[in-house]
Amino acid sequence: MKLVFAGTPEVAVPALDALIASGRHEVAAVVTRPDAPAGRGRHLVASPVAQRAEEAGIEVLKPHRPRDEAFLARLREIAPDCCPVVAYGALLPRVALDVPVHGWVNLHFSLLPAWRGAAPVQHSIMAGDEITGASTFLIEEGLDSGPVYGTVTEEIRQTDTSGDLLTRLAFAGSGLLAATMDGIEDGTLKAVPQPVDGITLAPKITVEDARIDWATPALRVDRVVRGCTPAPGAWTTFRGERLKLVQVVPVPERTELAPGALEAGKNHVYVGTGSYAVELLWVQAQGKKPMRAADWARGVRIESGESVGD
Repeated sequence: MKLVFAGTPEVAVPALDALIASGRHEVAAVVTRPDAPAGRGRHLVASPVAQRAEEAGIEVLKPHRPRDEAFLARLREIAPDCCPVVAYGALLPRVALDVPVHGWVNLHFSLLPAWRGAAPVQHSIMAGDEITGASTFLIEEGLDSGPVYGTVTEEIRQTDTSGDLLTRLAFAGSGLLAATMDGIEDGTLKAVPQPVDGITLAPKITVEDARIDWATPALRVDRVVRGCTPAPGAWTTFRGERLKLVQVVPVPERTELAPGALEAGKNHVYVGTGSYAVELLWVQAQGKKPMRAADWARGVRIESGESVGD
């Protein structure tokens, strides 16, 4: 088939690579978000997908809105058979959805209908799921509600951050997306409507969502930290300033610390929660680089009776 691939961040690159490498289909063009400011100088930088497409000599389309007439005209001119999508980052209007014969097929990083929305991996970790995966489905105008072509499953490890898990799903999902294109092309694959039961939503994680509530159990604290790493980054406050929590680990044997209470030793920093303590392993103070929590504690000279999250 002739394909137009839509995607923007680094997590979409493995799928683009898989489609290019398959040899079975032609990636005629790529649709991605416009160049955005990045780095200290805030210079405009092309998206990771745009950079990869340019390396491969593929035409890159960067509409400000997918309903822009110039973009729609070019899409109709290319006349793709199907448009595979991975984390494109903009809503597709009906006029765009109607262009390819086989529609737009999205690779979504959950086992639909679970975790429909922008942040499925983060929500899956924060909810304590043991298994997640990726799904390919036909895009409709509803939120991730279209019929599903296929899925792959992935175990969530106890130490997984959302970054770790998303990386694994990006590579597992790239094979699923390529296989889905093959099945659509040869007519062996039919999309199946999603179940009406088991729908959960995964809206974008806000900075406030990433603030640690020390009255919750240690397992919940650990899940929020892992789910919000690398972005937006779990955090608390210490002496009125924000302290980012990069890595923690539950310590079930330490049950005497009150929620938020700090205990700093030569090589450890414990914080009380609603159940038992967690040990802070890596933190990042405002304006600083990430550092071992014990080194941070020595630098700020934690006093007896101090706490976080006030």
